[in-house]
Amino acid sequence: MIAYALSVGVIAGLSAIAFRLLIALFHNLLFFGRWDADYNTLLHTAESSWGIAVIAVPVVGALVVAFLVKTFAPEAKGHGVPEVIDAINFNRGFIRPKVALIKTLASSISIGSGGSVGREGPIIQIGATFGSVMAQWMHLSLWQRNTLIAAGAGAGIAATFNTPIGGVLFAVEIMMVEVSARTLVPVMIATATASYIGMLYFGNVASFVIPPLTLGAPVNLSVIDFLSYAILGLIIGVMAVIYTRSIYLLEDWFERLSDNYYIRHALGMLLVGITMYLMMRMFGHYYIQGVGYATIQDILNGRLNNVWILFLLVVVKLLAVSLTLGSGASGGIFSPGLFMGAALGAALAISGNHFYPALAVDPVSSAVIGMACMIGASTGAAVTAIVMILEMTHDYNVVIPLIVAVSLAYAVRRYLMAENIYTLKLARRGHHVPTSLQSNLYLTNKVLDIAQPRYVMLNADASVADLLEQGAAADPHPHVVLLDQERICAVISSETVANVVSGNDPDIPLQQFAEACYCRGSKNMTVVDVFTQLRSERCRIILLMNNSDADDTSDAVAGVLSWADISEAANLPHNMRPVKNNC
Repeated sequence: MIAYALSVGVIAGLSAIAFRLLIALFHNLLFFGRWDADYNTLLHTAESSWGIAVIAVPVVGALVVAFLVKTFAPEAKGHGVPEVIDAINFNRGFIRPKVALIKTLASSISIGSGGSVGREGPIIQIGATFGSVMAQWMHLSLWQRNTLIAAGAGAGIAATFNTPIGGVLFAVEIMMVEVSARTLVPVMIATATASYIGMLYFGNVASFVIPPLTLGAPVNLSVIDFLSYAILGLIIGVMAVIYTRSIYLLEDWFERLSDNYYIRHALGMLLVGITMYLMMRMFGHYYIQGVGYATIQDILNGRLNNVWILFLLVVVKLLAVSLTLGSGASGGIFSPGLFMGAALGAALAISGNHFYPALAVDPVSSAVIGMACMIGASTGAAVTAIVMILEMTHDYNVVIPLIVAVSLAYAVRRYLMAENIYTLKLARRGHHVPTSLQSNLYLTNKVLDIAQPRYVMLNADASVADLLEQGAAADPHPHVVLLDQERICAVISSETVANVVSGNDPDIPLQQFAEACYCRGSKNMTVVDVFTQLRSERCRIILLMNNSDADDTSDAVAGVLSWADISEAANLPHNMRPVKNNC
């Protein structure tokens, strides 16, 4: 595994280099008509030689991206990370090899042509794909596949930002379903290797230069200072919700507008092109095109300090990234989040100082904390956001107000919206990812201590009408045990009951909805024992009896549980599922 992780780290580091070179090539080709890999994202793009025709550049890129995604790899559309999470939790760690190639091309064209997206999401997906493919080639087990996927994802973000610890934490917070020495060591090796390779090529600097912060030592910060950063965190928590919702709101709008992917994406990028051109005409820079690091750098250097322009940039960037991703581009959400967090943080600090001069909050410090708040709240990776900012600034004076602000931003987003920007995409597909990792000791609990769903007993000749009389239409729906002369003859799961009571003829006998296979066990069984029995007997529902020698009478039943009941109660990963029922 160490050798595999080392290989994944090397590939992720080299891929980060290649990906950034491709972005530069496409950017210079589409904006200036030259084949050149010289592109410093910390400097604003000069005005395109095409003039007003630059509006068409994002449209051209959109058509090429639509062709690549639609023809070769639909998984390459969007910001990438949800597809990786989906592969880990719902596809047993399998990602198709060509996803890496198509994602590289599609995202580099999207960003290079002016799409308002980031490069972090794509490189995460690219690194994760290599991890999955290597595991498939080597015929590794499920935990090894998932570990190498997480290693590739962490390595990708580490190489991009030169933040190896942040890369490890990102893998832990977002990707990993098991945290142990056997999984953490490969992830750490991959992220360190990728960071080293990126550092050799790009130098020992982060993607953008954050100057040392002007916050005083924590003991010198007043209560007013802490309250200011706390309020900043609360406000940006709300902004993170708006950010998350707007992307999927625009996605739904474009899908209702047209069934044609080419038309949707071209229209969205046409609007981005127009916005980009207007920004150049009004302010002298495109500002919202591409990754937006030059704008962030201006804010961090204190050159961009007009409060109205900063607020305008937040709104326009939100619109641009929503149009870009909502219409079907390929690119990440990390950079736009950093952009909006920096602009909003600086704008709020300047506004506060204007109305309350005694406040004297530093706009640059607020911009940095705003970046961490936006990323931590929107992605759910709060610890990652804090540590990455510390790795970028090397300034530990900021740590206490940073922790407070990011924690509050995350709490606000979590209160207003349970899903983060990654898991919301999966939830819309019906794929709900567990919100936490549980100790394996949880599996040793008695199953009836953690899950006791309702069940009802009816005669074998009962109909749907009899079931409705038992209040089965109310959610949660009960399991049903059918009895023939007080002896158990069939079982119907609550999932089936939910379908039976919605629109079926009341006179239909319940027998025809009975489970093809069910098993019996003791009420004293542990969670892991129940899972083992359900898998071995290829069932999805179990009758728990009062004792092992009990007969099949109604008095012998202590509880009825389905696979879904136990998984939900124990908050276990959804990829722990029984094999297909073939009884």
